[in-house]
Amino acid sequence: MAGTISRGIKAPIIRSGDDLVEITVNSVLKDAEQNGYGFNDRDVVAVTEAVVAKSQGNYASVENIRDDIKAKFGGGTVGVLFPILSRNRFAIVLRGIALGCKKIVLQLSYPSDEVGNHLIDEDALDSSGVNPWSDVLSLEEFRKHFGYPIHPFTNMDYVEYYRSLIAESGAEAEVIFANRPEAILKFTKDVLCCDIHTRARTKRLIKKAGVRNVLGLDDILTSSVNGSGFNENYGLLGSNKASEHTVKLFPRDCVRFVKAVQAELLKRTEKNIEVMVYGDGAFKDPVGKIWELADPVVSPGYTDGLTGLPNELKLKYIADNDFANLSGEELSQAIRDRIRSKDRDLMGNMLSQGTTPRRLTDLIGSLCDLTTGSGDKGTPIVLIQNYFNNYAD
Repeated sequence: MAGTISRGIKAPIIRSGDDLVEITVNSVLKDAEQNGYGFNDRDVVAVTEAVVAKSQGNYASVENIRDDIKAKFGGGTVGVLFPILSRNRFAIVLRGIALGCKKIVLQLSYPSDEVGNHLIDEDALDSSGVNPWSDVLSLEEFRKHFGYPIHPFTNMDYVEYYRSLIAESGAEAEVIFANRPEAILKFTKDVLCCDIHTRARTKRLIKKAGVRNVLGLDDILTSSVNGSGFNENYGLLGSNKASEHTVKLFPRDCVRFVKAVQAELLKRTEKNIEVMVYGDGAFKDPVGKIWELADPVVSPGYTDGLTGLPNELKLKYIADNDFANLSGEELSQAIRDRIRSKDRDLMGNMLSQGTTPRRLTDLIGSLCDLTTGSGDKGTPIVLIQNYFNNYAD
């Protein structure tokens, strides 16, 4: 009778240099032994990106960030464009950037950042007379219109927090508020784009408007600086605060890791189990309006069986339409037969309307993120079973 089952599995506290392949496999097998279940082909074992990066020792200090910023921008005035509002995700990065510059022009989007952290309430914006599509506000103008708003979840005034971080790091700070990326070019021709999912468009618009030097967070720490960690694909994107002076970077070599785990699981269970590394889930909080995906991708590495999109029929649609005159076992059998005979690609078919056309890794990664949480559950490994089963199996 069971459908999809998601199990958070505890593991030892991971340190740099630990054999995470062995730890992952042993933890899953130990849980199965304790709780009396077996494995099936197409089960999914998922490991959070945090412990993958920790086992790799993939860390960088504010001094490493400083040195790379200084090398790539020259140490003068740099525009820091569209950062998200986060103590965990950006504050330490900003400290490192400021250490490598004489002046920072910080351009914040409003009323919210890219992932939905609000600087100001939308109702306050509506009544202010400010046009967010065109108006560029100085810090003084922002305070005049909106005062000193605090974030509803963290109780932080992020404008003052970021301004003070820059000043404490020895750089001059100027804060502006604008939603057009080109606005930064009135203040500096050297720009660091700090947005995540919109970074390609932002860079394109900045280049078209005549920037001298434009890079993104994905261009910083793409190689080791004085022995630091790095990420050749994402740079500082996906990094988290590790201490007041260090960040943990997004993990490297994730495809090699998941294939090694898959091979060891096959050896010890005789089942072809899919494996993925996951970070933030791709979902939005309905109260705070925050889109949780602050990582560049949900999954930086997964085995081949997790490629693609779901291909599912909408059961309640076919039950209410195609088989509205049936009931009981006759209805169940008709639905099972329809599932078994469904097209291999239902994209655009009315019978699939209302199903979720998202990548499997985004769906499963979101399930994993919700299962393991981000606090003290201590379950960095998730086992998902029956995910690919359907009503006809």
